[in-house]
Amino acid sequence: MSYNNLLAIEKPVRYTGDEIGSRPKEDAELRFVLAFPDVYEVGMSHLGLQILYDILNREEGIAAERAYTPWPDREAQLRSLGESLATLESQTSLARADIIGFTLQYELSYTNILTMLDLAGIPFRAADRGEEFPLVTAGGPCACNPEPLADFLDAVLLGDGEEAIVEMAAACRERKRRGESKQWLMERLAGIDGVYVPSFFEPRYNHDGTIDAIIPLRPAHGRVRRRFLSDLDTAPYPTAPVVPFLKTIHDRVSIEIGRGCTRGCRFCQAGYLYRPVRERSPETILKLVEETLRNTGYDEVSLLSLSTGDYGCLTPLLRELMVRYAHERIAVALPSLRVGSLSQELVEEIRKVRKTGFTLAPEAGSERLRTIINKGISEEDLLRNAFEAFSNGWRVIKLYFMIGLPGETEEDLLGIADLARKVKQEGKRAGSGGEVNVSVSTFVPKPHTPFQWEPQITTEETVAKQRFLRDELKKRKLGLKWHDAPLSFMEGVFARGDRRLGAALTKAWELGCRFDGWGDRLNRHAWHEAFAACDIDPAFYHRRRGIDETLPWDHLDFGVTRAFLRQELEKAWTGEPTGDCRTGRCTGCGICDFDRIAMRTTDPAWQKGSAPATVPPVETDAKVTMRLRYTKTGAMRYLSHLEMIGLFTRAVGRARLPIRFSQGFHPHPKFSFATALSVGVESWAEYLDMELIPGPAPGEVRDRLNAALPEGMRIVEAVVIPPGTPSLSVLMDKVRYRIILPEEAARDLAARAEVFLARDSFPLQRAKKGRIQEYDLRHELASLTVDGPTLELTIGRGKPLEYAAAITGLSPEELAGARIEKLDVLFKESSILSIQGMCNGQ
Repeated sequence: MSYNNLLAIEKPVRYTGDEIGSRPKEDAELRFVLAFPDVYEVGMSHLGLQILYDILNREEGIAAERAYTPWPDREAQLRSLGESLATLESQTSLARADIIGFTLQYELSYTNILTMLDLAGIPFRAADRGEEFPLVTAGGPCACNPEPLADFLDAVLLGDGEEAIVEMAAACRERKRRGESKQWLMERLAGIDGVYVPSFFEPRYNHDGTIDAIIPLRPAHGRVRRRFLSDLDTAPYPTAPVVPFLKTIHDRVSIEIGRGCTRGCRFCQAGYLYRPVRERSPETILKLVEETLRNTGYDEVSLLSLSTGDYGCLTPLLRELMVRYAHERIAVALPSLRVGSLSQELVEEIRKVRKTGFTLAPEAGSERLRTIINKGISEEDLLRNAFEAFSNGWRVIKLYFMIGLPGETEEDLLGIADLARKVKQEGKRAGSGGEVNVSVSTFVPKPHTPFQWEPQITTEETVAKQRFLRDELKKRKLGLKWHDAPLSFMEGVFARGDRRLGAALTKAWELGCRFDGWGDRLNRHAWHEAFAACDIDPAFYHRRRGIDETLPWDHLDFGVTRAFLRQELEKAWTGEPTGDCRTGRCTGCGICDFDRIAMRTTDPAWQKGSAPATVPPVETDAKVTMRLRYTKTGAMRYLSHLEMIGLFTRAVGRARLPIRFSQGFHPHPKFSFATALSVGVESWAEYLDMELIPGPAPGEVRDRLNAALPEGMRIVEAVVIPPGTPSLSVLMDKVRYRIILPEEAARDLAARAEVFLARDSFPLQRAKKGRIQEYDLRHELASLTVDGPTLELTIGRGKPLEYAAAITGLSPEELAGARIEKLDVLFKESSILSIQGMCNGQ
């Protein structure tokens, strides 16, 4: 690859690897690629992938590596260069791996799977892949109905993966050692609990397009039951996860405090797929939080569960976390609080550091419809929670609803608008004048839920309901955000689809469909063309299913019995609620064997009462400002200025420096950079000022930061500067650069430099933030030397590439292969900087 190829694409740091926490293994018997079919920052926010990455890399001889779908600009670049899609850890082509495991997180990522296979030169269909190709597998929530992908996958892992993933890897290692065939491996995998081999089953269809039967082709392989992890508390967990360089969707420590939910909302697929409830003990959670914070440097902890507010001892756990970490400005987020589970004490604990987002999900606008879906919350609970939030300083509450639920009427839509207005009034009653944001999505019936037989509303009905709701909310001076109707349409097709969709998926990919889950990238016309070419009516998959109809996923057993789901559907239409087996009697869903598979909860009376994890600093206004010089080389040159701020923020956390924080709603560490270095430029002379509480000496600060920074970033020196010292931006005078030009751009370079030096002026205009900047490159140039293809120049204002273009007469595009290094910074008052000039000769 050319030195600067990644500079030609958006967010190059997506593709560099070498993050803190990554674990490259040069020599490994088995390479297992964890492939996420979306961009890096989405995939890196997925906790399940981090868990499996950690588990596999703990195994001797196994290298777990990561790959994500390249954005279209990078895909085009790979194709133009003839390069294969490779892993981040070792740059191994996916085609040379032993196993590829795709995460099926959402249905609209399926075309991205084909993109990744194609970029690696791997045939789409499992039947077309010979012995030389890697095993292609998948898992995740959408694996509960993998039939649209059945022709592409060798095997699918159903349910919890912590134990099964190691067993699958062991089977592949045994095959390699023994030189066995792929068919031998398929038989071995099918014998692992929770592993489904699609080629071992054959669906047969009726004349009307419905499924007649799903026939097992191996006598020993009938229905496949999902894998269960019996004890979450003893399961391995990644306390040293990969920490991305760029900002991801969830940029924080994520701790799964519980898996499963017993509330029984009839629309919620996750509530049925992840039963039974298994909670981690608070002692284990506290241990995981401490280790992960120190290894990552994050300043926020998210306690994850399908319903975090139901965790048995949430309030004492949260109180303990505040005792330990509030003085470090580490916030705690509870992203899935159920209406009614929020207490005044919880609210008071959450707000101690900073207020993270506050979302309440009534789901439906009326008590009648909430009873149908078994939501089990009252309007009184919702308004009480809203008042508590507004009273404790939150100014914005997001309300989440669904439209198109079974049994919905216009009155239910009006109920959404009225309920949102009442929540806003709670803000006025609390004296905060709070804002309310209303968000709606379209209900999509999902497999393995009581509503799996129900129809999905049409796109036209969705749009009409969205318009009606928007107008009603506008009357009440409230806004609305909604999930695009075409996205919901496509999600519904693939959520309850069958194997015949594989042909349409391939055709749509051939027509250019990529990143369909990104609303602005969904190509509706291409999809409709693909469906038509394959003689498929997509609305067929939205229809009401017969209660005795064979469903595409009926041969996959996720534990909850079909009889129980039918019973829940009947209770929905009679308005009968189903209780929570956490607090009441067993509902008889069929999940538990009450031995290995059973509900495991924590004691609500648990109390810890320990000291803070670190000694809180004495409250003081005293401060010391340290000036640091550091390098930014190698892959670090691809980091933007914003990404550098995030990197140093986390490095300070890992180094446990007594940093001073800003005041206000979102406290952040107090440091400031001299300038924003252009992406792609290496530097031996970057500067940073950092405010600390007095304590560590400069050498200690340097050493602790260096231990926390990635390769390519190194603190060269740290000095204390006296109070009142001017800022770095004021003191900087000129900068010295080295530019190594591509061979074709360096012809007659010395002569061209002489011509440029002979000029009286070279004015340049540049647009920046809507304004025109104008300066003279010749006047800003202090010195210029030429050595072969290398320019060394000392300049005031301007970018080095602008000078290279002016000297050579070439465009910036023609100079894209140039290597640029920042060698030194010249200051106006160098006497205050003992570190001045130490990068000469680099």
